[in-house]
Amino acid sequence: MITRRRLGRLLAGFLALAATGLATGAAAGTAPATHPRPGGGGFGPNVTIFDPSMPTAQIQSVLDTTYAAQVDNEMGTQRYAFFFKPGTYGTAEEPLQIKVGYYTEISGLGATPGDVVINGKVEVYNRCLTEGGTANCLALVNFWRTVSNLSIQVNALGQDGCRASANFWAVSQAVSMRRVAVSGGNLSLMDYCTAGPQYASGGFIADSALPAVVNGSQQQWLTRNSSVESWSNGVWNQVFAGVAGAPSEEGFPNPPYTTLATTPVSREKPYLFVDSRGRYNVRVPAAKRGTTGISTPDGGRTIALSDFVVARPGDSVRDINRQLDRGKHLLLTPGVYDIASSIEVRRPGTVVLGQGHATLTAVHGSTPLKVADVPGVVIAGVTIDAGLRESRVLLEVGSRGGHHGYRHSGKDPTTLSDVYFRVGGPHIGRTNVALEVNSDNVLIDHTWVWRADHGVEGFTEGVNGDTDRWRTNTGRYGAIINGDNVTATGLFVEHFQRYNTTWNGDGGTTVLYQNELPYDPPTQADWMRGSVEGYPGYKVGDHVRTHRLYGAGVYVFNQNNPAIHTENGFEVPERPGVQLHHIMTVNLSAGVIDHVVNGTGDAADTTRVGVPVYVVDYPSNP
Repeated sequence: MITRRRLGRLLAGFLALAATGLATGAAAGTAPATHPRPGGGGFGPNVTIFDPSMPTAQIQSVLDTTYAAQVDNEMGTQRYAFFFKPGTYGTAEEPLQIKVGYYTEISGLGATPGDVVINGKVEVYNRCLTEGGTANCLALVNFWRTVSNLSIQVNALGQDGCRASANFWAVSQAVSMRRVAVSGGNLSLMDYCTAGPQYASGGFIADSALPAVVNGSQQQWLTRNSSVESWSNGVWNQVFAGVAGAPSEEGFPNPPYTTLATTPVSREKPYLFVDSRGRYNVRVPAAKRGTTGISTPDGGRTIALSDFVVARPGDSVRDINRQLDRGKHLLLTPGVYDIASSIEVRRPGTVVLGQGHATLTAVHGSTPLKVADVPGVVIAGVTIDAGLRESRVLLEVGSRGGHHGYRHSGKDPTTLSDVYFRVGGPHIGRTNVALEVNSDNVLIDHTWVWRADHGVEGFTEGVNGDTDRWRTNTGRYGAIINGDNVTATGLFVEHFQRYNTTWNGDGGTTVLYQNELPYDPPTQADWMRGSVEGYPGYKVGDHVRTHRLYGAGVYVFNQNNPAIHTENGFEVPERPGVQLHHIMTVNLSAGVIDHVVNGTGDAADTTRVGVPVYVVDYPSNP
C-alpha cells in the first residue's frame, strides 16, 4: 500500500474548492550534429539535442515515444535528457506539447531562459495507477523529473477545455523547476482534469518568472527567488523565500503560507548552454546572500565543456578520480552507475553535474560520493541509491570530526542542488546514513532523502509485507548535519528508522522541511529511544546554541501498527538562539504524534486525520 495514494482518496473531497541528434556533444566542447536519433559518443545515447529547424511533428514524436515508456516507469533504470538549442519550438497553429515522465530532464541550452521558447506546454499529469479508469489517478508519486532554462508560451490548441485552462505541473518530491518563465496562461501545481482535484506531495521552484499559480492540492511546496503574478490555495505547508509577489504570511495558518522577504543563502544550479560560436559550456552561478527575485548574471563563472570529464555508466571510477585530481570537472550523462569505490572530489571549486537524473548506486557497501572539506564544490542533478550491502554513508561532505579543519568565509559554499537519495524502491537498499555534512558553510538547495515506503514486486523480501521491509530495507539516519553555518532550502527527508534529520552544527538554517515518519515499525518496541516513545522527525542537537527553521511539517502514518506513538514531531534545545517558525504535525490516518515540539502542541491523532496541529512560533515569544 502507498499511503500517499490512500491519503489522496481519503481527502479528495476537501479539494473541490481548490480548482477556483539524437545529438552528442564532443568532449572538446564543439557543437554536435543535430539529429533526433540515438547513438554516438560525447553525451551518450540518452541525451537528445533538438534544433529549432527540426519539424515540430518530428520533435513531438520523439518526446511522445519517451513519455509513453516513462510515464509508469517509476522504478526503472532508463534515464533521459532532452536539450533544446536556442530558438522557438512550436507555433501558434502547431504547438509543441511536452509531457514529462519519470527520470526525464527537459532543458534549454540558451544563456538565458528567453533564448529557448516552447510555444505549447511542458506538463505533468496525474498518474493513473489502475488500468482502464480514473479511480486512482494521483500525483502523489510523480517523482524524479526536471524542467529548466526555458520559456513556456502556454498554447493549449487541440486540448480539451479543462486542459486548456493551465499548464499543469502536478508533481511530488525530487522534481525541480528552475530558470523557467511561463506566460500566456496559468500554471497549476495540481491536475484537476484527470479525475477532479487530487493531492500532490510537494515540490520546488527557483529562479523562475511565474504567472498566476493555482497551488490547490500541494501538501507542501517551496518557491525560492522567483516572481509570481498571484498564488492561490495551499494545503499544509507553503513556503516562499525571496519571491517577488509572494502572498503574505499574515493570518497563518489560514492560509498556510510562510513568507521570507529574502533568501538567507542561495546559489542557482549550474546549467549547460551553447555560446554564440556553437561551443558547449557550463555556467556556474555565484552564491549570494539576502536576495529577492530572479537571479542576475553577475558573478559566477563559465567553464568550457572541454574542462569536464564526460562520464557514462561503466566508466572506471579510478579514471574519473584521476581526472578530478588533475583539475577536471565531472559531467554524468544519463544512466545508472554502479559505484564500488567512492568518486572523490578533493579540489576546491569542482563541479559535478548530472544529466537526466544520473544515478550512482552503492556496490559492496561503498560510499558512492565523497567531497573533501574544501569550499566551492557544486554537486547538482545527481541521485544516489543504497545497495544491498550496507553503506556507512551514501554522500559524505567533509570528513567526520574534521569540519573545523578548513576555515573559510562562506562566500563560496559547497553546494548540493537537486541531489536525491534513495534507500530501496527498485531493489533492497541498506545504509546507516544517507547524507552526512561535516563541513562548515554548506548550502543544501533542494534534496529528497528517501527510505522507500514502496517499490517493485519482491521489494519486501518476504511474506509479511512491511514487517519484512523494516528488517531488510534499512536506513537508520536520513540527514546528519555536523557542520556549522549550514543552510538548507528545501529539505525533504522521509521514513528513516531513527532520526530522519539530526542537526548538530551551530548557526544552521532550514527553509521548508518536510518529513514523513516511517510507516513500517512492527511494534512500539521497534520505535523507542530508551524509555522515550519514538524519534522526532527533526532533531536539533542538545548543545546547539543557534538554529532557525522556517515552515516545517512532520507527518505520521504507522501503517504496520496504528497503536504506535511518537512523543514529539520536533525536538530542540531550550535556548533563545533556537527559533522555529510555522511548524506542524499531521496524522495521515494511523499512529499518533503526541506533541508538535518539546511537549508543546496537541496530539496529531486519528480524531483529526489530515488536519494539521500547528505551532506558530517556538518558543512562543521569540
